[in-house]
Amino acid sequence: MNPVRVGLDLDGSLESLRNSMTELADELRTRGDCSLVGFRSRTAARNTEERSLRGRRLFAPLWERGRGPSIDRQLRDVEVIHLAGVAIPPVRAIPLILSVDDLRPLRDDARSRHRAVDLRRCVDRGARIVVSSRSASHEVQEVLQLDRTQFTVVRPPVGSIAPTVDGRRLVVQVTGQGQQFLSLAPQLVAFCAAQHCDLVVIGSAHFAGVLRTAGVNATFLHRANATEALRHARLVVSLSDGARFPAFAVAALAAGVPTLASLTPINRELLSGAATLLESDGELVDAIDDMWTNEAHRSIARAAGFDRAGDFAPHAVAATYASLYAEVARGVQ
Repeated sequence: MNPVRVGLDLDGSLESLRNSMTELADELRTRGDCSLVGFRSRTAARNTEERSLRGRRLFAPLWERGRGPSIDRQLRDVEVIHLAGVAIPPVRAIPLILSVDDLRPLRDDARSRHRAVDLRRCVDRGARIVVSSRSASHEVQEVLQLDRTQFTVVRPPVGSIAPTVDGRRLVVQVTGQGQQFLSLAPQLVAFCAAQHCDLVVIGSAHFAGVLRTAGVNATFLHRANATEALRHARLVVSLSDGARFPAFAVAALAAGVPTLASLTPINRELLSGAATLLESDGELVDAIDDMWTNEAHRSIARAAGFDRAGDFAPHAVAATYASLYAEVARGVQ
C-alpha cells in the first residue's frame, strides 16, 4: 500500500510545549506509511522542508473563522490535511482533520463565541474532529451537535522532556484559575519560605499583571517558556479549569517531577494514578508538604509518571494518527 500523503499544520495549539508538533512530524516521517508535507498556518516556514502558504498574513483573520480562500491548490499533492491550531483555512475537496484540545472558546463565558459556529461549519463540509480525551469528547459532541462518526479521540503528543535532577523549586501552573491561585498564594509563599525554595508561577501574560498587582512574592514565567521551569522543579502543581489538555502536567510526569493537579474530568481520565488529584483547596498544602518531603512517595510518583507519559510520546501518538489518516483518506467513517 502506498504511503498516505498528509499535509500537517505544525502550528499546533500546545504552545507551552513548542516541540510537540515537530516531533510528531518527525515520527510520522520515519514510519514509512505516511508521506508528510509540513506547513504552518500562522507563522513563516522555518526550513526548506516546510511548505510556505501564500497569503498567510493577509488571510489570517479570515482563516481563524474558517473563511477566505481555500488551501487546496497549495497542498494539492496531499490526500489528507490535518489542522491543529487556531487557524482553520478552508479546504474544498481534500479531507480535513481538525484537532481541538482547548474547550474554552466553546464554553458559555468565552469571549470568542464564534468558535463553535466556525468548527460546526467545517464539520458540515466534511471535516473530522479530533479531541484529546473521552471527557472532552462529551462536551465537544454536545456543543457542536456531532454524530459519533464525526469525531475521534486521540491523545495529543507531548514532546521529549529531559529528566529533572535535583530540582528545588515549587512550580505552579495556572490555567483559568487565577482567583483560586490568589486565595492559595499566601500559603504557597509561606511554604516556600519555610523550605527556602523559589515559587515559580506559569500563566498567561494577563495573569502576570494580576500577580504584580496582588504583590505575590513569586517568579513568573509565561506559558510559552513553561518547559524551562521543569529543569529546576522539585514539585509541580497544575491548577486548571479542565478546559484544556493537561500538556504541562504530562510534561512534568515525563521529566520525573511529582505532580499535583486539580480534579477535573479530563485530569481524572488522563492523569489518575500518575498525578495526585485534589478535590479541594484545603488538601493542597498538606499534599505539597507530603510530596516535597516523603522520598518514598516521591519515588512512587516518579515511576508512575514516567510510565504514564509514555502514552503521550510522539511515537505512540504518531501510530494512532497514521491509522486515522489512512481511514480518512479512504473515506472510512
